Parts: sequence; C-alpha cells; structure tokens
Amino acid sequence: MSASVLFDIPGPRARLRNGLLTVLGVAAVAAALYGVYAGFDAKGQWAAEIWLPFLKWNTWQVYIFPGLIGTLRAAAAASVLALVFGIVFGLARLSDHSWIRIPAGAVVEIFRAIPLLLLIFFIFYLFPTLMGGGDYGFVALVLGLTLYNGSVLAEIVRAGVNAVPKGQAEAAYAVGMRKNQVMRLVLVPQAVTAMMPAIVSQLVVLLKDTALGYIIAYVDLLNTGFNILPAAIFGALIPAAIVVGVIYVALNMALSFLATWLERRSRRSRRSTTPPITTGPGPIESGVGSAAVP
Repeated sequence: MSASVLFDIPGPRARLRNGLLTVLGVAAVAAALYGVYAGFDAKGQWAAEIWLPFLKWNTWQVYIFPGLIGTLRAAAAASVLALVFGIVFGLARLSDHSWIRIPAGAVVEIFRAIPLLLLIFFIFYLFPTLMGGGDYGFVALVLGLTLYNGSVLAEIVRAGVNAVPKGQAEAAYAVGMRKNQVMRLVLVPQAVTAMMPAIVSQLVVLLKDTALGYIIAYVDLLNTGFNILPAAIFGALIPAAIVVGVIYVALNMALSFLATWLERRSRRSRRSTTPPITTGPGPIESGVGSAAVP
C-alpha cells in the first residue's frame, strides 16, 4: 500500500469531520449570498423598473456598445504599445553595455513603482499644460497603461530569455553567431512559448485597468454603464455595476481562452526546453518547473 508523502490518509473520524466542515462552509457561503440578496431586495435593487433598461436594444446601442468600443480601443492600443515597450526595455536590460542596461533598468523600476492611477492623473494634467488645452483622456489612459504594464512585461521578457537553458546560447556562439543573432534566432523564439502565459495574464490586468479611465471621464464601459439609469433612482448604480462586471468577466475569460489556445499551438509547433513563466495575483513567484521574474 502506498502512502502520500504530503499528508496522512484521513481515517473515518477525519473524513466525517471534513464532511461536516464542508457542509458548514457551503451553508456559510449560501447564508452570505442570501444576505446580499436580501439586502439588495430591501433597497429595491431587484425591482423590474431598474433592470428593464438592460433588456432594451436601445440601451446597448446608445450606452453599452460605445463604452465597450472605448474600452477595447484603449486596451488594444495600450497592449500593442506595452508589448513593444516590454520587448525593447526587456532586451535592453540584457545588454552587455552598461550605458544601455542601467538606464533601461532605471526606467523599468521607476514605472513599476509608480501607482497606475497616479501615473494616469499625472499624464492627464501634464498634457494640457504642455499642449495648450484639449481632451487627453485617451492619451493619458493609454500612455499610463503602456508605461506601467510595459515595465512589467519588460521583466517578463528578461525572465523568459534568461529561462532558456544556457547551452542553447553556448551552442549558438560555438557556431560563430553574434549576440544579436543568438538573441533573435535562438533565445527569443524559445522564450516566446515560456512567456506566453505571463504575457497574456498581464494583458488581462491591462484590460481590467482600463476601468481607471472612469476617473478622468474617459468614455469607457464603466463610464457609460453608470449613465444608463437616472440618478433619481436610489442605488441605481448597483445593477449597472453588476452588468458591467459580467461583461468584464466575459472579456477576460475570452482573453484567457485565447491565451490557452495560443500556448498549446505554440508548444505543438515548437519544441522548447524552456519552462513556462507564470504570474500570480501578487509579485511573480518561482515554483518547480517555472521561471520567475526577478
């Protein structure tokens, strides 16, 4: 009989105790959900007149779709620019020349340390001062997302390249390749597969962070969603927040599905010895069989 090295196999009492704890946990969650439902019901949040506008095509045509287009437009522009920023500064941090490596590292660390909301505010108020007025909501949001997420992607790129086994680069140097050829033809193609999960995870974060455009009155999904119901209806923001939240969840799930498909496709088309780079809700950590962003 084999035994687990991580924990002892539970006996009859332990199984009974675990079952009871599971039932109690499910009951507690159900009670919490019912409490939320009852609280909303007491405030009239389930009234038909509040939810009826979301069932009308005109509401989606006038409010939801324009806001969704604004969100996707900002996310698409920021994603492309952040990827370019991340690739350039990630590879610059791997340079043998200190006059390239040190300034690139300083830029990455500075923009990683600045809170994104503060960065957006700074750009939003800086551009009218420099350019002489105008609406720079889109520019401030996209540039803020680019600088912050691009700095994180730069670390992902650097970790992905460093995660490629050193023998790959040594073999390339042995056949007479220069460093730019080794980077372009050997290291980066193998690192792409390893970086894919972490890159798309950061793009999901970028997509969610477009909601910060609401603070500077950028016309995005959150902004238009909160304008659907009149302010005279007490607590009318709750239904709008639920509908907008569901749309964000659907967008992020679609992006995550695309990431999974791309990773599987790239792994089938490339035989890479590089372990995948993974990210979590906090700092990027290292685990068994994975590479970590420093």
